[in-house]
Amino acid sequence: MANIPDDLKYAKTHEWLRLEGDVATLGITDFAQGELSDIVYVEITAVGKTIKRDEPIGTIEAVKAVSDLYSPVSGQVITANDALKDSPANVNKDPYGTGWMAKIKVSDPTELASLLDAAAYAELAGRSAHH
Repeated sequence: MANIPDDLKYAKTHEWLRLEGDVATLGITDFAQGELSDIVYVEITAVGKTIKRDEPIGTIEAVKAVSDLYSPVSGQVITANDALKDSPANVNKDPYGTGWMAKIKVSDPTELASLLDAAAYAELAGRSAHH
């Protein structure tokens, strides 16, 4: 079973958020990196931009597919994890640590209420794994 830390919030699109004050660190979940397989490239295209919830802020390229990275919250993308340019495999090895992708200054904290907790995300990931 995928690793799903209790202290994070989760989106139905398999992103996680760790909130510190009004800044959310964003990445993809252990389940998502497992589904994508070997990640070869991560690009955060929206650094400096103000984005709305559910808008793509970058792309994740894996051996199997290319997917968009969506922001589960509205705000300004303030930084990207530049270490992933040289080490995209960090997303596979440590999705909740060195594999983080972007930091977003949250503009509407009420949107956080729509995110899933670990138990709800575990149920969603479990259902997704059986399809």
